[in-house]
Amino acid sequence: MPPELQAPTPDRTNGKVVPIATLNRDLSWQVAPSLLVSFKYAWAGVSYAFQTQRNFRVHVFVGTFAMALGVFLQLDAVEMAIIGLTIGAVLAMELLNTALESVVDLTVKQSYHELAKIAKDCAAAAVLVSALAAVCVASSLLLPKLWLLIAAYLL
Repeated sequence: MPPELQAPTPDRTNGKVVPIATLNRDLSWQVAPSLLVSFKYAWAGVSYAFQTQRNFRVHVFVGTFAMALGVFLQLDAVEMAIIGLTIGAVLAMELLNTALESVVDLTVKQSYHELAKIAKDCAAAAVLVSALAAVCVASSLLLPKLWLLIAAYLL
C-alpha cells in the first residue's frame, strides 16, 4: 500500500492494529483502460438518461428547439454560446439528479426514508432551478428578436 494512503497513527481496537485509511479496490468496477473507453462509459450514461428519463428527453428537445430558434433568428455567437452553456448546465443537472436518485434507491432499496426523500427532492430542485434560469436566459435573448420579427411580419 502506498505510504500516503496509510494513517500515520493506526487505530487500536481490542489490541489489534486497524489502518484508518486503506486502498481497497477489490469491490470496485473495472477502471477505464483508455480515454476512449472513458468516453464510451460517459456516452452510456447519456444514453441511459435519454432512454429512461422523461425529463431528460424534454430538456434535450426544448434545448434543441431553443438552439434552432437562435439560428433562425440569427443570434450572434456569444448569445448562442450563452444559450448552449445554459442548456448544458440543465442537462448536467439532470444527469446528476439521475445519478443521485439511483444511488439513493440502491441504498434504501424498497423502503422509505425521510433523508432519502430530502436528497431526491433537493436534487430535483436543483434541476428545476437550473431549468428556470435557462428559461430566463433564453427568453431574454430570443424574445426581443422574435418580437421584432413578428412585428415586422404583421405590419
